[in-house]
Amino acid sequence: MDTQPRMRWWGWGEDGHDGPVKPGARKLLSKVCGWPRGVDRRPVRLEDIRLPEPELPDEVHARFVEVVGEDFVRDDHAIRVRHAAGRSLPDLIRLRTGELPFAPDAVIWPGSAAEVDALLAVCQQEHIAVVPFGGGTSVVGGLDAFRPGLAGSVCLSLSRLDEILDIDEESLTATVQAGVFGPDLEERLQAGGLTLGHYPQSFEFSTVGGWVATRSAGQQSTGYGRTDENVLGLRCSTPNGPIGLSSTPATAAGPDPRQMFVGSEGTLGIITEVTLQIRRLPEASVPDSWFFPDFASGAAALREMEQSGLRPDIARLSDVNETAFGLAQLGSGLQRRSVLAYLRARGISTPCLLVVRFDGRTAEARARRSAARTIARQHRGVGLGATPEAMWEKHRFSTPYLRDQLLTEGILVETLETAAPWSRIEELHDTIRAEIEKTSAERGTPALVLCHISHLYASGCSLYYTVFARAQEGEELKQWKAMKTAAGDAIVGGGGTITHHHSIGADHAPWLGAETGDLWLRMLRAAKAEADPAGIMNPGKLMNGPTTL
Repeated sequence: MDTQPRMRWWGWGEDGHDGPVKPGARKLLSKVCGWPRGVDRRPVRLEDIRLPEPELPDEVHARFVEVVGEDFVRDDHAIRVRHAAGRSLPDLIRLRTGELPFAPDAVIWPGSAAEVDALLAVCQQEHIAVVPFGGGTSVVGGLDAFRPGLAGSVCLSLSRLDEILDIDEESLTATVQAGVFGPDLEERLQAGGLTLGHYPQSFEFSTVGGWVATRSAGQQSTGYGRTDENVLGLRCSTPNGPIGLSSTPATAAGPDPRQMFVGSEGTLGIITEVTLQIRRLPEASVPDSWFFPDFASGAAALREMEQSGLRPDIARLSDVNETAFGLAQLGSGLQRRSVLAYLRARGISTPCLLVVRFDGRTAEARARRSAARTIARQHRGVGLGATPEAMWEKHRFSTPYLRDQLLTEGILVETLETAAPWSRIEELHDTIRAEIEKTSAERGTPALVLCHISHLYASGCSLYYTVFARAQEGEELKQWKAMKTAAGDAIVGGGGTITHHHSIGADHAPWLGAETGDLWLRMLRAAKAEADPAGIMNPGKLMNGPTTL
């Protein structure tokens, strides 16, 4: 059995995909943020990572071995490091500098749902905290091995629960174990002319169970639906026993218990099996791209497309800063100047790029694109054809590698996101960016803040930010916490959700009460007390987590 997560231990993804920062991007970041000179902050060696000493009693270790076998209970240094952190900026800083304040005492690989049940029973009896592990891609502190008042902490990796159990082509459903990775599921489905159509940026390294536990949204969710919309049934192991919720297309049998576990982030139990709605592969995928004179015009065009029922399967509108950053990375300065000259001739001096794609039967997809083009022109859009959208799709999973390279060279990079009604989007977009810029400038580190819309609804849309700033050596965690806090306060104060698809974890927990109200938090904690009376399931996340920034 391969006990190693798919990602390299110190950063995103796999080796061999890194590259130098492109000259145009380096020039823009230098102008706004100031480029550190002579900085080379490569990660420490794996063996030099400092971890808390393991505290798991020998007799408890032996009980775990009785359940899963000796090969599937590990507590060596490398295994603990590889399962101790997600891929948020604080996670990466801690990994790179070699200081991990939280780590599981051991990592366990159950081979069946029954073994998960048995392990949770042991952990409840022995008061051992349990952190579920799928692909390790959490960006909100979802994997921190907190153990408040408990005797120890273990990580349960679901990588052995990797079977695709059933594909029902008549009902268009797929039943899979929680440890199935996105590419493996999609490859199997597409071989039969089917698709889930779920492509988060973490697609290559994340699992179905992780998607469900965090209410994941993918880059095609406008057309194919978010994970929470596509869950029809599931099985969840809790310390008080398993819960099985059968697949059904719809029900009026009270509040939907499936949705209690969708987004529960391992705080109620461990999702071991899921039934998902799937679709037939589209006959055609029809892309298009547009430049708008400003963000408000592009947003208005997207709102009209969505509310008119056109529902682009991919829709991504970059604001002025993100468009400029993208143009800066074009292959040559001449190519960039030619694009800008073309736009200026058409009255656009601060362009905002929109890429869209329409999937379906060929004639129907082309008709939707034609109707969208009419709307785009009415909002002063300038058409570019299919090429920019195709270029975006080609590189859509590669952006996190740039973050690793920039961190090595002394530039912080992190993302955050929200969603809000259309009527608040323009003001919220400006306010969040201004608060981040103000907070960063006060620390003497001017920030470059990019933003795009990437998920559409009839009532509103998402806003996804990328933040760059020169790192303050030794103060990076405080530096990011200041910017993140300013952004979180602006989001909640402006009527947005504290998270559209990154989930709560520990990092967003301070804002959850402001969004949901204290009564709902008490109801959620009451459900946890019933399913997890000893409080062992992923402590400190979602409903009662301290910030770890």
